[in-house]
Amino acid sequence: MAAQSSPPIRHQITGNSGLNYAAWQLSRRGWHVMPTIRNARGSDLIITDADETVFYGVQSKALSKRYAVPLGRKIEELRSEWWVITIHANSDKPTCFVMRNSEVRALAQQDKKGGAYWLEPTAYDRDEFREAWDRLDAK
Repeated sequence: MAAQSSPPIRHQITGNSGLNYAAWQLSRRGWHVMPTIRNARGSDLIITDADETVFYGVQSKALSKRYAVPLGRKIEELRSEWWVITIHANSDKPTCFVMRNSEVRALAQQDKKGGAYWLEPTAYDRDEFREAWDRLDAK
């Protein structure tokens, strides 16, 4: 009988799936993609164009389903210029939403009691963000 993954392990696998999928999508569009140290503050990926004249930090958020994205308690501390939210990250057909930091901040909602910020599915699951990899043009 195979051992079942504990919830933290499964959560980490979802994160890794989304991160690697985003890196693959960016690479096939001409970006050089470098993962950062996992669980460190800041960007999950650093991308650069072929001439190394354009650099961006990318935050990857991966979800197993269409859930709200947790953003933490201090929205002003969100760093990465670009965000890739991947839903159904463990499936054969993940869906990605490509957003700027300013869009994430503008669309975020705070808990009613003034606690953590969240990006609700209705905020990120929009045609303008869905598979919008062309917003990041490496050419």
